[in-house]
Amino acid sequence: MLLVLVGMPALSAPQQCRAPKCCSPPRSGNFYLESCFSIPRDIVWDAGAWLRLVYMIPHLLALGFAAVAAASYAPGTNVQCPPGSLLRSVSPSNQTLHPQEVNYLGARASGLSAAWKSWIKNQSAIGYDLATLGGADGGHFPKVGIAVSGGGFRAAQYGAGVISALDGRNDSAVSAGTGGLLQVASYMSGLSGGSWFLSSLTFYSFPTLYDLVLGNLDSGGSLTGWLLDADLFIPANTAFAMPPNPIQILGGLNDHFYDDLFADVMHKAQAGFQVSITDPWTRALSYHFLNGTNRSNFFDNSTHGAGILWSSIPQIPAFQSHSMPYPLVVADSLANNRSESHYMPLWSTVYEFSPYEMGSWDPQLSTFMNVQYAGTHLNNGTPASSKSCVTGFDQTGFVFGTSSSLFNAIIDNATSTIEGFDGTTGKILTNLVNGLLEKVGIGRQDVANWPNPFQGINPGVFQHSMNDTLPLIDGGLNFENVPLGPLMVKARGVDFIVAVDGSADDNNSWPVGEALYATFNRTLSVVKSTSQAFPPIPANPADFTKYNLNQRPTLLGCDPKQNPPEWPLILYLPNSPPVDGSDPVTNTGTFKLQYTKKHTTLFLDAAHRTTTSGFVPGEKGADPHWGLCVQCAALDRARYKSSPVIPRSSFCQSCFSQYCYDPSSSTPPGRVVDRKLVFVDPDPQGEPESFFQLYKVPIIVVPSVVGALILACVAGCCLRRHRQRKARRYQKVAVLDDEPAWNRAASMDLSRS
Repeated sequence: MLLVLVGMPALSAPQQCRAPKCCSPPRSGNFYLESCFSIPRDIVWDAGAWLRLVYMIPHLLALGFAAVAAASYAPGTNVQCPPGSLLRSVSPSNQTLHPQEVNYLGARASGLSAAWKSWIKNQSAIGYDLATLGGADGGHFPKVGIAVSGGGFRAAQYGAGVISALDGRNDSAVSAGTGGLLQVASYMSGLSGGSWFLSSLTFYSFPTLYDLVLGNLDSGGSLTGWLLDADLFIPANTAFAMPPNPIQILGGLNDHFYDDLFADVMHKAQAGFQVSITDPWTRALSYHFLNGTNRSNFFDNSTHGAGILWSSIPQIPAFQSHSMPYPLVVADSLANNRSESHYMPLWSTVYEFSPYEMGSWDPQLSTFMNVQYAGTHLNNGTPASSKSCVTGFDQTGFVFGTSSSLFNAIIDNATSTIEGFDGTTGKILTNLVNGLLEKVGIGRQDVANWPNPFQGINPGVFQHSMNDTLPLIDGGLNFENVPLGPLMVKARGVDFIVAVDGSADDNNSWPVGEALYATFNRTLSVVKSTSQAFPPIPANPADFTKYNLNQRPTLLGCDPKQNPPEWPLILYLPNSPPVDGSDPVTNTGTFKLQYTKKHTTLFLDAAHRTTTSGFVPGEKGADPHWGLCVQCAALDRARYKSSPVIPRSSFCQSCFSQYCYDPSSSTPPGRVVDRKLVFVDPDPQGEPESFFQLYKVPIIVVPSVVGALILACVAGCCLRRHRQRKARRYQKVAVLDDEPAWNRAASMDLSRS
């Protein structure tokens, strides 16, 4: 790692760098750290250079100057291709699931009957007999899916809190009646922040949610948690790194962190792949959501999630035992000839990543690629040669980094500046972009660049048929911020969907149902031939908030007109203020990149509590029957699988009357009252400590030590000069002693006779 000392004039001559980090020569006259990209001057310059130089020495000794090459992020090239086609067609007229998906769902279904009975212990309370409702072999139980929205760390934590409230392993959730729904789910989809959560849950083999997020080392477990108290891009600028070591005073730990991010990306680029800002974004996120990082090794040269492949999901124990829902991650694509930094049109192709393949159900493509060989360029489904395949491109971090690659909406391509993030983080990301532009020939800097396996497919229909690269972006940038699309694919036959919406649509960062309208419209206009219909919602989006449907659980599609039903029943669970009227802690900003452990704990508690509370129309507080109402909703589609249709029980009908949106009713839904909307920080950290507060010990000690050293040096020099003068005088005397006059005097007899 090449370092230019902060506070010292930058050298004008190029500096020698070790491959693959290819640092650029320092800019003359600037003060910065050179670590493959420069840290902005206003971030690092805030104290005397002499103190920086002295204080830097022990850190340089501790860190060393070179990072281990993270070759595990670089895909393998020239790999022997497998026999058979790498592509699978799923045209609307022949829509089929991957055989391994069918096998997984079949194996999981064999245990779902017992899971339903374990969850719904008090059948008489909801007025059903499960043996009758589920059918003789349990085949009538509804197929359940859960969709977790985007929204950064907020959405990831909200998703975790909601899922904990649906988890049959959580005692409080079981007591509330909601715990157990997770165990009967067949699918779980996620995008952006929701994909971080889903990927983490999957690759840690489906632990309990609080352990996943907070860790369980204190109780003898092995999970370190998400480490959200380490800022995503300035981890050592917090109490996370002890002692505090922010880049204001030297590169130190943060510079080492950036250097490793950049080295990982450079390895991928040197393997011949186009990289972009999505790649360092991917690597930073992997420190938090994938195996391999803890508090002790955060700043060392461990792989930090590099090399963990999406295609390795079938080797995960929870997947092998069929004890987890089938995971699906969603990404959007950049529409051709669309250069402005805006959201995507609904017709732009939407992609999904499953454990076995990546591709799209959209009619314009309707093709999937074997995800193990993602990164292989195909033309009309054929690789250049039998040994031109690629493996290792499907980095799990790159999959969920792609799903959250929102940079086309916030990068100004004319100036290569990034909006949205705070000043320091924005400058760091901007310098990463500029560093990549200087070092490698990248394509679009603001997307995730995937070699196009669908080149030549459906020319004139598929928008990227002629492209060498698929420009993939955040899965919510077409406004479908809740990934309902994959769960509504006809071939999957999902009956009941839980829509977990952690979006930030209004000025207080609460959702307003915007994602539902996007999917409703896309279903009508783009994927009508491949998707189930979307259930009715208020015709005017303003009515959605007018009826407070964004502040309470709502059931959509309660009364289908056909059998089989033309649409799934959707339970909409928006991030919403506490039902008891207390201060909200979950409506944080999308670009908030750090949470204290206290805030995260309170966040999870609040999301869990909201999910187990329901609401009481016109009153403050929780609905004591809500858990049973969730059971009614989850079971409802089973009624339609019997002949004749089993009538809805009177208890469940009362639940539906309270929670359903009924488009035919002239009576507005029940009101939500006494909610606080404005976020209140539950763990305020105050203003950042001043330079003196953070470094009062070195400020006091270092000058004292330096002063003592200077005094010692001065004293030593004075003593030495004194001795040198004395020696010179002795030399002069010795010379005189040899002169004849002195010799004669010495031989004279001075005694008196």
